[in-house]
Amino acid sequence: MSLHQALRRAYSSLLQSSKGASLDYRGIATQKFIRTFSAASLPDPMGSNNDFSPASSSDFTLSGEQAEFQRVAEDFARERLAPQSAQWDAEHHFPVGVLQEAAALGFGGIYVSEDVGGSGLGRADAAVIFEALSYGDVPVTAYLSIHNMVAGVIDKWGNPEQRDAYVPCLSTMEKLASYCLTEPGSGSDAAGMKTSAKKKGEDYILDGSKAFISGGGVSDIYLVMARTGDPTSGSKGISAFVVEKDTPGLSFGKKEEKMGWNAQPTTAVMFDSVKIPESQRIGQEGEGFKIAMQALDGGRINIAACSLGGAQFSLDTARDYVKHRKQFGKAVSEFQGIQFKIADMATTLHASRLMVRHAAAAMDAKFPAATLQAAMAKRFATDACFDVANDALQLLGGYGYLKEYPIERILRDLRVHSILEGTNEVMRVIINRELDKVGK
Repeated sequence: MSLHQALRRAYSSLLQSSKGASLDYRGIATQKFIRTFSAASLPDPMGSNNDFSPASSSDFTLSGEQAEFQRVAEDFARERLAPQSAQWDAEHHFPVGVLQEAAALGFGGIYVSEDVGGSGLGRADAAVIFEALSYGDVPVTAYLSIHNMVAGVIDKWGNPEQRDAYVPCLSTMEKLASYCLTEPGSGSDAAGMKTSAKKKGEDYILDGSKAFISGGGVSDIYLVMARTGDPTSGSKGISAFVVEKDTPGLSFGKKEEKMGWNAQPTTAVMFDSVKIPESQRIGQEGEGFKIAMQALDGGRINIAACSLGGAQFSLDTARDYVKHRKQFGKAVSEFQGIQFKIADMATTLHASRLMVRHAAAAMDAKFPAATLQAAMAKRFATDACFDVANDALQLLGGYGYLKEYPIERILRDLRVHSILEGTNEVMRVIINRELDKVGK
C-alpha cells in the first residue's frame, strides 16, 4: 500500500469515528459573517458552498502523490481544524486531541524516517501539507511544524537508541515536542546564549532559561540548546539535549498573553540544576549550534508555508466578499481599483509560494545554497503574506476589523511569522552572508 493510500484509509477511519459530531466548516465567526450578508447570498469561501479548494490546489507542478497529500490535508483542515479555529483562539485552547488525529494521518513525523514510524517524505511534501493545513488553522499548524522540526532533529542526529526511544512516540504525537533555543537575553544572537550544561561524571547539569517556547508546559519533550563550552566559546561551545517534562528542576513560566497564536501555549522554560544523563545529548559536544541552524533552515520553510495558507484563506475570503458586497449600485469587485488590488494580492501570494517550494526542493536536493534559499523564502513570504491578509482586511472594511469575523484573527496569527525562526532582519544578514559564500 502506498503512503497516500494509507493516508486516505486513516482519514476515512477518523471521519467514521467522528460521526455524530458537528463537521460544519463554518466556525463561530464565519456563521455570523454568512448571516450578515445572507441578503446578498454571499457564498461561504471556506467550503459549505464549494469543495474547499484554495487556488493553490490546482498546481500542475505537484506530483501525483503530493496532490494526494494536499487533498488529505485540505480535507482534514476543513473537517477538523476550521470549524473550531475561532473558538480555540477565543478560549486559548490547545487542541492536543486534534493534533493526534493529524498524526494518525502521518503528519506528526512528515520527514521522519519510516523505520521509526515517520512518513519518510521530503521538505517539498511538507511545505504542501503545512500550507493546506494552515488554510484551516494557522497556529495549530505552526505548532505541528515545530513538533516536526524536533522529531526530524532527533531522527537525523540521534543515535539508534535515541531514535527508538523518542521518534516513534513523537510521530504519533503520543508525546509532544518543543524547540528551546531563544533566551531572554539572546534572541537574534543565538550564539550568545547563557543556559549552561556542565558535565558532572556521566551526567550534565543544566541551568538557565529559555523564552517564548511554543508548547511550553504542555509538551513532553524539550530539545534544548545549552552551552557546554566556556563563555567565550561562542557557537562552537553549544550542544543539544533532550529534556523530558518530568525531570526534577524543570519548570515553566506563565502562559504568555499574545497578540495571536492563541491556540497554542507559549511560556518560558527554566532549568534549575536539571540533571540529565549523557545519553540525552543529541550529537557530539559542540555540535548543538550546527544542529540548531540546520533545523531552522527547515523551520523557516515550514513557517513560510503556514503563512501561505493563512494568506490564501484571506485572499479567497476577500474575493468572495467583494463579488457580493454592493456599493454605489454595483458589486465592489467591478471597481478597477479593487480589481488591481486583488490582482496584486494574488501575484504576491503566487510569488511567495514559488519561493517557498523552491527552497524546500533545494533542501531535499541538498543544494549548497539551500540556507540562502530558505532565508530568502522566509523573509519574502512571511512579510508578503501578512500584507495580503492586511489588504484583505481593508477590502472587508469595518467587518474585517471585528473579532467576529475571521480576517483579523488571520492577521494576528501571521504577524509573528516575521519574528520567529529568526527575525526577517536576521534573514537579511543571512542572505548577505550566504551570497558572499556563493560568490566565492
